[in-house]
Amino acid sequence: MTAEFQKFTRRTFLATTAAVMATGMLAKSAFADTLDEIKKRNKLIVGTGVMGLRPWLFKNEDGTYGGMEWDMLQYIIKKLGVAEVELVSVEWETLIPGLKAARWDIIFSGMTVTEERRQGAGIEFTRPYYFESDRIVVKQDSPFQKPEDLAGKTLAAPLGTVEEIQAKTLVEKGIGKDIKTFNDPAGCFLALHSGQVDAVIMDNTSYGGQLAVTPDLRTIGGVYSLAADAKWQDAQAKAPYKYGGDGAGVRKEDTALLKALNDALDAMDADGTRKAILTKYGVWDESLSKEAMMTK
Repeated sequence: MTAEFQKFTRRTFLATTAAVMATGMLAKSAFADTLDEIKKRNKLIVGTGVMGLRPWLFKNEDGTYGGMEWDMLQYIIKKLGVAEVELVSVEWETLIPGLKAARWDIIFSGMTVTEERRQGAGIEFTRPYYFESDRIVVKQDSPFQKPEDLAGKTLAAPLGTVEEIQAKTLVEKGIGKDIKTFNDPAGCFLALHSGQVDAVIMDNTSYGGQLAVTPDLRTIGGVYSLAADAKWQDAQAKAPYKYGGDGAGVRKEDTALLKALNDALDAMDADGTRKAILTKYGVWDESLSKEAMMTK
């Protein structure tokens, strides 16, 4: 994997996960109130699966962090009254199990709020702080001009994401035949450039970030609203929120922490900080206003 691709490595996952497990800081039995524990240690521990993926979260050459989620986290910890964020960078499919095992306090990783995750996986989410849609991404010099041209071809999507569900939905419509999944978006784009797959299903924001470092990409078709897994479509349709929003994931029992996070997000909107952060990273439009994201 070369430096030109936004990346996350398995070595990072193993090292960071082992370090957290070794400390025993977040053993589930050690505390009943996560918010109190966060304040006692003066640090919020965050699980992320998007490290290195612009504009979400990345490390600068000087070792500092950047990205729209990093900037939001800096605001959130001030509202929580703590001094520090500790990031635990892991593979996407370990985020929810790690949260439930109390290896980190929250998930803050561009994770879409879904009933499959709320009812099926058993975690809860804050109100949305971002809203997503999907695109079909191909190489600039590929022969594909419209989605239907991908009939019989292979699609790539990150494992365990709503983009994987989107890929399955497209295949059911005859757009693509096979799906290959990868642990992170970088793996998808590497596969596209090496010819292992013909197209990548990716959220619009991550595509924009990748385009900045590998400009030989383009999209075909329009913007796709996020797709729900077939088994959860009825539950998703009945959910009280608009589908497509990203929220911070917390354990079901952490009601005080959930309220504190929602209060921080509301304050971030009230004083214009969230809009300023998203504008800084070139992704703001009015569809990302609190009202637009929360009106079903």
